[in-house]
Amino acid sequence: MIDQGIVAEQNSNSAAAVSSPAEEDGERGSVIALLERVASVVLPIGVALYAVLYLGVEEIYSTFGINPQQAGIDQSVLFSRLMSTLILVLLLGIPTLGLVIGLGWLIDKISFGTAGRVVRGIRERPWVAALFAALWCGATYWGFYNFFADLDLTVMVVTAVGLGVLTFLIPFRLLRRKPVGRAGLKVIVGGLTGLGLGFLLILNLASAAVEVQETGQANLLLSTVGFQDQWTVLTNAEDDKPLYDGRWMMLLGESDGTYIFYDCDKLETFRRPMETTNLTQLQLDPERESGFACGALANQEAS
Repeated sequence: MIDQGIVAEQNSNSAAAVSSPAEEDGERGSVIALLERVASVVLPIGVALYAVLYLGVEEIYSTFGINPQQAGIDQSVLFSRLMSTLILVLLLGIPTLGLVIGLGWLIDKISFGTAGRVVRGIRERPWVAALFAALWCGATYWGFYNFFADLDLTVMVVTAVGLGVLTFLIPFRLLRRKPVGRAGLKVIVGGLTGLGLGFLLILNLASAAVEVQETGQANLLLSTVGFQDQWTVLTNAEDDKPLYDGRWMMLLGESDGTYIFYDCDKLETFRRPMETTNLTQLQLDPERESGFACGALANQEAS
């Protein structure tokens, strides 16, 4: 009896030793699968958003009549600036995602599992899941269309629904037949989501750039993409005398030995050689009095 008990204990210990690595492998596999699912959604969104953000930076500087290269912003500088924007989006996106998941869990608990069964039922019905994905992808074109033309809400809803049903519904339904197709569907939806968010951001950046041109002060959104609200007084390099009556100028950038400035008083963008120009009294994000607006001298000359 004692020998049988010892043998049984050894067998149970060996079984536990065998099952423990299997459980660890299962847990490790579930974690890797979760990371792969998250990456399959987040990565396309990030790549598409980064690609469109370059157009947003071009839109900012085109407001002042120049391009980013003329302001000394090459691809390396642009990459470093936009990476900070993506990091900010990630820091805001993670809590938002956690909040959505928490609300979904709470709704599922309040409904005694009904919400979860509804979601699982939708996922198990390929046509319904494909319809939701198609409508979402159609809605991502809202920013794209508004970038070229101003559309009202009714026209945009009709366009999004029509575009989603006519162009995305059947392909998405066919993609859901196989695991490879479902993975490709996630990439497409993630990419279009990133592009849609990017064009919405471009619209806001263009509006913010116009606001800088009119008020002489940048907002937080422009700062997140690396636009520097920097002002200076120009002096002659030879005798150190103030230029342009000692008025403050916005420094847009420098390239090929040339400074590029924006004259808020005259609403003009101009260039000056670096060897004949000194920058004094530099200020970053200066405070403006209430009601301040650019164009004081331009209005006087016009009148």
